Amino acid sequence: MTTSAPTTSPPRPARRTGRRWPPRRVGGVLAGGFLVVSSFQVALAAGAPFGAAAYGGGSAGQLPPDLRVASTVAAGFWLLAAGHALARGGWAARWAAHLPWAADRRITWALAVLCAGGALLNLASSSPWERFGWAPATLLLALLCRSLARSGG
Repeated sequence: MTTSAPTTSPPRPARRTGRRWPPRRVGGVLAGGFLVVSSFQVALAAGAPFGAAAYGGGSAGQLPPDLRVASTVAAGFWLLAAGHALARGGWAARWAAHLPWAADRRITWALAVLCAGGALLNLASSSPWERFGWAPATLLLALLCRSLARSGG
């Protein structure tokens, strides 16, 4: 009676289903995107003639004073969002050490929802600048927020 040795195949390497960036890189890229949005809002608030690319495109040229105030507030908000993305991504942020909620995952999910909603509003805009420029950009920001929210930490 002969027994044959069981045949074993070499172990297969683990299969990666998707390529993921490390949270530090995602946080840095996301912060950069938020800084671009914040800079755009600062330019609008300062009187740059980009009204056709903002707030539905209803104001060609400079924005009226009430929308310039709104852009000032928005610039501050997106600056804070950039700081949050850096803190969530693990970048050393001096102010984050004093704010325990600075890197909270729920804030990142809220930003993801906000950016996704912004992408939908930009798609519905009558402004071609918003439909073809800001809609894809805000969708990318939403996807980056989602990736950062799903990362460990």
